[in-house]
Amino acid sequence: MSTTARLETARLDHPERGDVGLPAALPPLRIGPLEIASPVVLAPMAGITNRAFRRLCREYGTARSSGATSLYVSEMITSRALVERNELTMRLIEHDLDESPRSTQLYSVDPVTTAAAVRILVSEDRADHIDLNFGCPVPKVTRRGGGGALPWKRELFRSIVAAAVREASPYDVPVTVKMRMGIDPEHQTYLDAGRLARDAGAAAVALHARTVAQAYSGVADWSAIARLKEAVTDIPVLGNGDIWSAEDALAMVAATGCDGVVVGRGCLGRPWLFADLAAAFAGRPERAQPTLGEVVDTLRRHAGYLVDFYDDEVKGCRDIRKHIAWYLKGFPAGSEIRNGLALVDSLAALDDLVGGLDRAAPWPGEPAEGQRGRAGNPRHVVLPEGWLDSRDLTPAQQALVAEAEESVSGG
Repeated sequence: MSTTARLETARLDHPERGDVGLPAALPPLRIGPLEIASPVVLAPMAGITNRAFRRLCREYGTARSSGATSLYVSEMITSRALVERNELTMRLIEHDLDESPRSTQLYSVDPVTTAAAVRILVSEDRADHIDLNFGCPVPKVTRRGGGGALPWKRELFRSIVAAAVREASPYDVPVTVKMRMGIDPEHQTYLDAGRLARDAGAAAVALHARTVAQAYSGVADWSAIARLKEAVTDIPVLGNGDIWSAEDALAMVAATGCDGVVVGRGCLGRPWLFADLAAAFAGRPERAQPTLGEVVDTLRRHAGYLVDFYDDEVKGCRDIRKHIAWYLKGFPAGSEIRNGLALVDSLAALDDLVGGLDRAAPWPGEPAEGQRGRAGNPRHVVLPEGWLDSRDLTPAQQALVAEAEESVSGG
């Protein structure tokens, strides 16, 4: 759906808002003691938002915004794996020395494990902000009641948020919640969850305006963000879903009244989107339109950061492979070069291959814009037996939920 269509939908859904126009600017985002000058959050994405990618996004976000910061969140960390000090998990929670604020997202299904994991992060000075994941749609998680399925059990949800807040508060580290609208259209949880999170001490709530059943398919329902904003007025409400450009972000704020935006797939292969967002929310018109040469330089820098992150050239180069199609979207690049890049295993090989591209090729415009990343199709949500029968956990479900973290252990 285009930005114009989004605004028209907002007018129809919320006639009381009158003429919904694009805001010229948005004030800094306050999350507890933190002030985020550019009210933009990088969404946690598994296998994407590691220290290397966050560094790249941060460089773009600050270079063209007079140093204005956004919030760059780590990929999801399981509380159990952190408590067990799993080697991969300990690597994933690392931040650059100049990374501030340091933000980590935790996944948990148990208040006790949540408390222990948060205690590690705050007592060992490993984070300035902690986000709790209640939106994961992956079947291996939801079938045990975790992720986006968990807010259906209100007391379990509340107790996890409260445990995190209790441990983080003495260190003045704010805790936020990221969630979805619910399991499916008939089992929505976001309004209850938003109020419960606020009452438990969460410093902000973020809503991905899709259900678990939608996964990443279809169109995000921005009107749900507006309803959450109307229901939760005393802490910031952040909107997530279908932000592919700075104009989309402005349109979301105009249509919903949200206090900031969370950007996920829109920045894949486009870390300069954070420069666009910083400019847009400062009321400035400039937007990045890099040439192919500039894109290649960014791709190469990203690969180098990944090699540094893994301390292994082969692993770093294997990781960059999944980013290549996103970086080159819309640009002229023959199938031979693309196929070679999909198998690259060294920085030298990467340099040789991109050396064959036309660095002067201009930004292709529309072909490079819009949706990126896999959308997939709506799905039947696999849940524990009898999960939807009650908003409270049964003893059998409690035992099953305890296994949910094991299914994603290791970060």
